[in-house]
Amino acid sequence: MSKPAYLIDASIYIFQAYFSPHLEVYSSDRREISAFYGYAQFLLRFLRQTQPRFVMAAFDESLFCGFRHKLYPDYKSNRVLPDEELARQLAACAKLSRAMGVSHFGSKVYEADDIIGTVATRLTACEKFTGEAISIVTRDKDLAQVLRLPNDHLYDFNASSRRFENDIVSQYGIRPGQFPDYLGVVGDAVDTIPGVPGLGPVAAKCLFERFETLEQIYEQLEDVANLNFRGAKTAAKRLVEYEKDARLSKQLATIALDVNCANEAFSQVGSSDLLWRIPNVAGVDTLLREEGFNDQARERYLALLPGLYPMSTPS
Repeated sequence: MSKPAYLIDASIYIFQAYFSPHLEVYSSDRREISAFYGYAQFLLRFLRQTQPRFVMAAFDESLFCGFRHKLYPDYKSNRVLPDEELARQLAACAKLSRAMGVSHFGSKVYEADDIIGTVATRLTACEKFTGEAISIVTRDKDLAQVLRLPNDHLYDFNASSRRFENDIVSQYGIRPGQFPDYLGVVGDAVDTIPGVPGLGPVAAKCLFERFETLEQIYEQLEDVANLNFRGAKTAAKRLVEYEKDARLSKQLATIALDVNCANEAFSQVGSSDLLWRIPNVAGVDTLLREEGFNDQARERYLALLPGLYPMSTPS
């Protein structure tokens, strides 16, 4: 198999570092830089180990201002806006991606998931890219719905774990493309998506063994009560009672795969835009200084850059 295109869910790795109880890093002038430091270490290790041909980092910039919040004001209401220090680190992580030769995109309307979904769709539609795989670098199960090609997979880099379609089916009892329907039923507490109260993964698995989509459930609602799982009759009543919530929840959980907007750079990219390019060592050096890396940490990081990029430019 040729190398996949790596689409990085950058915020996962930034916030993992920021909230980790095992990582607390301060600059020489006592600014908290754990998020930037953690992302910098992740990106360096990732590029060294994968030596990608195509790579992109997607950033979440739409907290409380994206299109899903217009549909449902309580969407992700359990989150808080980044404070000044974290906002600065997030901007620095995007700058580091660019300096390391990695294309990066963010949006005030669309989430990182939508960026990844749209870019993946555009790549798989390119003749030049046919037959290659998409590797979505994330820990977020919701991105399973983006998987299309046989070798597409979710890649939890820190755990060295790759999950293909068969793994998703084994774990959740549904196909990747059914994730929005599944979340329409079970909801998602992490993103405050309501779903249907009282219906959990077991009921949802039984429902989607019988029905392809949430819409099909509602088209054949009279059949739900006769399904062979405990609480089927109650499930049918709850689906009727919470139909509006179920349909809204599916809409919130559906990743945009076809954003086409001149104002959104990610929606116009081609495969050549995602080629990994030679890192700008001077640019990385400047950024590490600005973010307060001490001399030892900065020199250790820079020492690994000359051998990072392949000898020949990818064709």
